[in-house]
Amino acid sequence: MIDQCIFWALLLFPHVHGSEQPPSPTLSEPWRQISWGDNETDLQYVQSYTPVNGKVKHLRVLLYGPVGAGKSSFINSVSNVLRRRMSIPAAASSTTSDRSFTTKYETHKIIRGTSDSFYPIVFNDIMGLEEGTGQGVKAEDIKLAMMGRVKEGYKFNSASALSEHDEGYNQSPSPDDQVHVLVCVLSANTAEIKESVLEKMKVVREAARDLGIPQMAIITKIDEACDETEKNLRNVYKSKYLKKKMKDFSSAVGIPMNCIFPVKNYNEEININDDMDTLILSALRHMINFGDDFIEKMNSSDHQYHKKRWWNWIHGWKQWFDILIPGLQQFGTLINELQQFGPLIPGLLQVGNLITGLQFGFGIWMPLLLGFGILIMMRSH
Repeated sequence: MIDQCIFWALLLFPHVHGSEQPPSPTLSEPWRQISWGDNETDLQYVQSYTPVNGKVKHLRVLLYGPVGAGKSSFINSVSNVLRRRMSIPAAASSTTSDRSFTTKYETHKIIRGTSDSFYPIVFNDIMGLEEGTGQGVKAEDIKLAMMGRVKEGYKFNSASALSEHDEGYNQSPSPDDQVHVLVCVLSANTAEIKESVLEKMKVVREAARDLGIPQMAIITKIDEACDETEKNLRNVYKSKYLKKKMKDFSSAVGIPMNCIFPVKNYNEEININDDMDTLILSALRHMINFGDDFIEKMNSSDHQYHKKRWWNWIHGWKQWFDILIPGLQQFGTLINELQQFGPLIPGLLQVGNLITGLQFGFGIWMPLLLGFGILIMMRSH
């Protein structure tokens, strides 16, 4: 009799005894619209892209972020999408570690089809940001990379930042060497970003702001962080957890929500996946748009790049004169001391007079030459 009462009570009053349904982990409608299955439009957009500034041959994307976020894997994923097959241009590690697998500054180009040509968009992979002051890539090195000051193949040193006297320092960066869009890569599967890493990211973001370089972020490992997205990738913009995670990242890092894009990198897959490609192409298209806007601004004569180039040119001339004049003075002193042997060494007196004249001439003409050079540079722009 008691069992029958319990049965009817549960049937008539399902809300009793804690039988309420838990809230759904997904929204009824996606909070951001994306065209699933329509990859050809975005793919064609990327394939037909050409930098708006003729002086720039390729758009340069610099990826930075905490160790293990998936920077190298994202480069490989972009290559997979564009080449329509699996490829590994960037070495990536599948092991979990608090030390960066990438140690060198490398430029990764993506082959266009089966030809020897490349897409006009390149990716630079760098050492990851690690917790602590003496670990991982230095924020100063990332700033130099944005300015095009880091040479290809430079091996990062956790103990000290690159200096202008090092072999890996690029003294004369071109518009192609400079970074055109800065991308922060974060993992959705990370509980929180450590305070010391956030401080380094803040320094990098402020440097990019001062240089006028556009910034965005991609959130990786969304399938590992959210069961609903793992079941169906199209739930990415319905997932309450991922939306909150993106908002938390936006608040912590300072990048607006409309500049943050979730992606799933190729990891276990051995074949192309349309839904994964949709998210990757969406992020890639915005990288191109943001970067090309910056490249267009580089045409302006008052742009930061031109100001830096004029100053570098003037600084180079000054360094040359600073070396030349003391050398002439020392040589002239030597000749004057040897003049007592004039009868033995004919012509030393004339040489001494010539050196003295050169010293005087360079001392007078150096400012005029510099001013004339600046005028030529200004007229050419």
